Formats: sequence, C-alpha cells, structure tokens
Amino acid sequence: MHALKSPSFFRPSSRPSSPAPGTAPPSRSESGSSVRESRPRTKLSLNTFRKPSPAPLAPMAPVTLIQDGSYLDALSLKLSEGVSKALAQPSGPGNPSEILNGRRPIPAGRGKALGDLIASEFNASKDNPHLRRAVLRALQRPLSVLLTNVSTDLLPLLSSPAFTSPSVPTVQAPNPNATQSHALALATFAGELLETFDELGLGLETDNRGDNLKLVREGLASVVHRVVNPLVTGIKNDLAKKVEELEHAGIQASTATKGGTKIIQHPSVAAMQSVMPIYVKALTRYTSTTTSQSSLASLIISLVWRGLVAISHRSDVAGPSPPSNPPSPYLGVKKHRGSSTTPPVTPPASRFTMKLPPSRPPSPPGLLVPTTPAADARALYELLNMLPRPAAEKKSTRIAREAVDEAFDGLKALVSLLEAVQTNSAHIKAGSVEELEKDLDVLTAGLPIMIALPVLLRAYVYPPKVDGREPVQVRSVAEMVGISEDEYRKGCLAGYGRAEECEVMVGERVFNALRRDAGLRAQAGSGYEAALLWLEGRINGEED
Repeated sequence: MHALKSPSFFRPSSRPSSPAPGTAPPSRSESGSSVRESRPRTKLSLNTFRKPSPAPLAPMAPVTLIQDGSYLDALSLKLSEGVSKALAQPSGPGNPSEILNGRRPIPAGRGKALGDLIASEFNASKDNPHLRRAVLRALQRPLSVLLTNVSTDLLPLLSSPAFTSPSVPTVQAPNPNATQSHALALATFAGELLETFDELGLGLETDNRGDNLKLVREGLASVVHRVVNPLVTGIKNDLAKKVEELEHAGIQASTATKGGTKIIQHPSVAAMQSVMPIYVKALTRYTSTTTSQSSLASLIISLVWRGLVAISHRSDVAGPSPPSNPPSPYLGVKKHRGSSTTPPVTPPASRFTMKLPPSRPPSPPGLLVPTTPAADARALYELLNMLPRPAAEKKSTRIAREAVDEAFDGLKALVSLLEAVQTNSAHIKAGSVEELEKDLDVLTAGLPIMIALPVLLRAYVYPPKVDGREPVQVRSVAEMVGISEDEYRKGCLAGYGRAEECEVMVGERVFNALRRDAGLRAQAGSGYEAALLWLEGRINGEED
C-alpha cells in the first residue's frame, strides 16, 4: 500500500544521475560550438524570415459531371455556380486607380474560364444527341441571368460622364480611368465568352439545333460594341484630323540628320509620332477579343483611305517648287543720316578691345529639305503600320485581316508611285509612250482609279515648268466630272465601296474631257498620251 501510495516513477528525482565513470561532462564552450556546428548556417540568414512564395498552380481543366439520373439537376447547379463565380469580386488588393465605389473590375480570363466549363459539358454529350439538346436547354437560364447582370452593371458606367472623359488617352493620362476600366472588363468578359460561342457554334442563325441562345449571343456582342466603339471612335476622330491635314504642305521644326542636312517634318506627322505609341497600347487593350476586332479593322481602313485621298490630292505631287530665300531677320532697313533726332548712343567698351579669332570656323548653316508627298506617305505608312491588326489565324477575323492588308498594300503602292513620279518626272520624254504606259500599269496596280488619277494628272498631264508656272489651266477631277469639289468628295470619295462604284463613270468623263481639251492637246507630250492610254485601259478592265 505504501509503495503504491508514493510510487517512485511519479516522483521526480532529486538530482540528475551522475555520469558514468571515466567520462567528463563537456565544457560550456565545447557544447556551444557543437550546437552551432550542428545547426545549419541557412537558419540564421534573413531568408528564413521570409514567407515562401507559393508555387504557381497549373490551370486545371473543368471536371465533367457523371451522366446519371440527376445529371441535369447537377448541371444546372454547376452552371449557376459558375456564373456566380464569374461575376464575383476578385480577392486581394487591387490597383487604386481602378477601384470604383469600393469595387474592382472583373479580371481578364473569367469569361474564358466560364466558356471552358460550358465547352466541357457540351463536348461530353456529343455522342448523345438527346442529352446535348438537354444541355442546351440547361444553358439558357444561367446565361440569361448572366446577361441581365452584365447589362445592369454596364448601364451606369456608360451613362457616366467619366466614360467619355477623356475621349482619348493622352501623354498625361495614358491609362483608362476607373469607369472605363470597369466597362472594359465587362466587355472583355463578354468577348471571351463569345469566343466559346464561336468555337461551339452556339446562337448562330444557321443553327438547326434550336438552342435559343441567339438572344444571349446578340446581347453579349452588344455589350462589347457599346463599350469598345465609343473609345475606338475617339481615337479614330483624332487621328483622322491629323491625316486629313496631310493634303496641305506644312513646315514644322526641322530635325538634323547626316551631313548637316535638315529634314522638315509635316506638322501632322510630328503630332502623330508623339501620340501613336499611346494609341497602340490603348487599342491593344480595347480590342483584345475577336468580337471587338471588327471595330479595329474599320478604324485602320478608314485612316488608310483618308490618307490616300489626302496625299493623292496634294498640289505638289510632281515635286515642290524651289523655295525662295527668305530675308534674314538680322538685315534691317538702311537708315539715312539725319533721319533721327536722338543723339547717338555711346558704343560699349568691348567694341574697342582686340577681337581674337575663334577656335574653329563656324559651322555652315544646315540645308532645309522641304517635305514631299512621297516622304509624308511613307511616314504615314510607317505610323499606321504600328497599329494592331485583326488576328489572321482565327476564322472569324480572317476576312477583316485580309481587308486591312489590302488597304496597306494600296498605301504602299501610293508611296511607290509618288517616289517614281518625283524621281522620273524629268525623264518623261526619254522613253516611248508604250513603255511609260506599261510602267504606270505596274505602279498603279494596287490603287483605285480615283486615287491614282490626280497624281498622274499633276505629274504627266499638267507637269509644272522649270520656272514653276503651269503650261495650261489645271483642271481637277471634280471639274472634269462636272460637280463641285465638296460633292465629289462626299459622293465619290467617301470610302472604298463608293469609289469602286463611281470609278468607271469618273474615268470616262475625265478621259473625254482630256480628249476635248484643244489647248492641252496642242502641248501634249509622251506623258499626256501615256496617261490617256493608262486611263483607257483601266476603264476597259473595270468594265470587263
């Protein structure tokens, strides 16, 4: 009993057990050093206090449901949950400049994630047509709710004055404001979801499955266009003004180049060079989805056409006349003695000091090279070529990309034509009419008739003389057609389609007017005859 009352194993020992004989306890210094040696050195570095960054998670493919008796109910719940997660607020801190009313914009990729979820369930039922129709019916309700929520969130953003202020990005504010960021996030989400619609063929007019998703598709496309079109139009209007100013020759601050020669830039070219990188970044963000790239193609084609019209109607396409020497600002009017009643001013003391020769002779003044239509056209081509283009590998944007490439080919052909005109205008009479007409066919192969015609009239039909005077009265294309210049621009040069409709009629009237011009026919040369042959061949080719 007494032994169980106070067992020895419950009672701590009064002192530690003595070491075995023959062994001495380690000293303090030895024990400390052994502990340090056994402890790894990395434990004492600052890296041990840092929280290790989590490894990036690989994107996981959506797991499809088991197709049993409760499959459709589970599918409806899964789709509703996916729609709720797609529009939920992202976690974590965000960019303060993008926060609006305490909310952050929807991050990119949410629409693609929802689209992958829909595609996984849709493709899982490809072997069962009845189940696929049931899946399509299950998609209608959650997607309709999604479209309603997106439209509800978008309406106050579009009606806010901050959505169009500023209308274009500037050097001071290159990024969109909070209202624009939230609207662009919703447009990107809708555009990503529409890409899944395109891949699966949902909501198409030619679809015989009757999925009843056409209204959802149209609503998502409307979300994209209502956001992207106003922002793209602001950039389009600003660049269009600068491009149209290329029709008038201008002088800007010159920039030095090799050999001391100074190249004068057109004011519009200099202005576009400063804002084009900002516009490129903005358009890349605005048109990140395939649905929005139709607006991008319309912007590029419109700017290229305006550039073709403006530069082809320049009055100096055959080369600028030599500028007269302006009077020096340091040369004043010589004053006669006695014309002033004020006493003469005492000359400064530095006038009587000995002037030492300079260390080196002064640099000669730089030569001013005036800008030419060919140089402006090439600069415009390089600037517009910086803009993003529609994707060529996607079927939905392939036609838009081909139209954009064709427009750039026309602008490049105009550059080649202007350079050839300025280079070979002095050698027109050297070759035969047939050879020159063949050269014109090659140079104008990618240009509409009404773009190439003003250039050829200025260069070959009404070429300027050496003294700068015109041989006969220059007549414009609008005058030969019989309408005013403003009516001609609005009726025949409104765009590629309108120009193609009117080019045969305009070409025939210009051809007949040139043939009936007795004064011009009397001074006709090889350039005049070659231009008429070229025009006649283009008219016959278009009619065929």
